[in-house]
Amino acid sequence: MTTRTRTSLNTQRLLESAIMIGIATVLNEFVTFKAPWAFGGSVTLGSMIPLVLIAWRWGTAQGLFTAMVFSLLQLLIGVQNVTYGQNAFQVIGIALLDYVVAYTVIGLAGIFRGRFKNNLVELGAGILLACALRFICHFFSGWLIWDALWPNSEGLTGAMYSLIYNGGYMLPETLIAMVIGLLLFVPMKRYFLGEDIKQV
Repeated sequence: MTTRTRTSLNTQRLLESAIMIGIATVLNEFVTFKAPWAFGGSVTLGSMIPLVLIAWRWGTAQGLFTAMVFSLLQLLIGVQNVTYGQNAFQVIGIALLDYVVAYTVIGLAGIFRGRFKNNLVELGAGILLACALRFICHFFSGWLIWDALWPNSEGLTGAMYSLIYNGGYMLPETLIAMVIGLLLFVPMKRYFLGEDIKQV
């Protein structure tokens, strides 16, 4: 591969990542709805999918980098939530568990690519893993930090309340991401697999 070709691919990779971060941000901030059964949180119309696409097209390393940049942008947008922390542990914990780590793990959505010999199974498993890891981050944040800041009025333990609160929006978020991701994969297979990149 020539230096010029390598530079073109790097530029394409960064440009696509920037565009997908923009789309994911719009979906995450403006295309949302409240789940009527949930204690809180909001559900998006597949805001994770643009990041999943990058992880599949360009690999896990680029997926993690792109998701991390998205997480930092989300941290800036939600910085007011971080300021609720009453000490350094809580501030850092909120920043990491509710933003940086929680969204960066979306970059792992392509980790199963080529493992099961069925792209749809691999994609579904990757989305499920990313959502499960994100849920775990929010769960521990709710249990260890937010419950200490604002104990719930439902009489539930911190762990149970966090499980219900975060599960209430993460379960539909996961199902929507799975459905949209699998539906998009069929008409966009060559883009998910990066087959068009090889022609550059």
